Amino acid sequence: MSGGTVRRRVIGLGNPYRGDDAAGRACIAELRGRLPVDLELIESDGEPAALLALLAGAGEVCLIDACASGLPAGTVQRFDAATAALPSLGGATSTHGIGLPEAIELARALGMLPRRCVVYAIEGLSYGSGEPLSEPVRTAVRAVAEQIACAGAA
Repeated sequence: MSGGTVRRRVIGLGNPYRGDDAAGRACIAELRGRLPVDLELIESDGEPAALLALLAGAGEVCLIDACASGLPAGTVQRFDAATAALPSLGGATSTHGIGLPEAIELARALGMLPRRCVVYAIEGLSYGSGEPLSEPVRTAVRAVAEQIACAGAA
């Protein structure tokens, strides 16, 4: 990062082989070719150390992830994580031991959280191995991608 350029990233989280857990990554696929070239589109499995590195190197970040908070499948929640902690997203703890809310709070505590950090949480329905996105989540992915594309990021 040189010359005062602010790194802007859209990061889609999830496991592409676990049904609706792939929602964040599917959003990135929908966004390819639709955003300004200065916006980095990144797919991540959400591994905490890698996610912290992505957050630390950016001034503005938009994160997209699946959640299981008990709302109807396909429900989209939007949070400004730069100003307040995320609520529990129910079942969002990854196989790495911490989920997205905990990773964001760790980044905040370490001074690595970007000045602008927006999180889109898409309520999943099915997380089975080898399953495709459910229809409600597929519809939500398109809506979130459209919202991000229209805004030019978050």
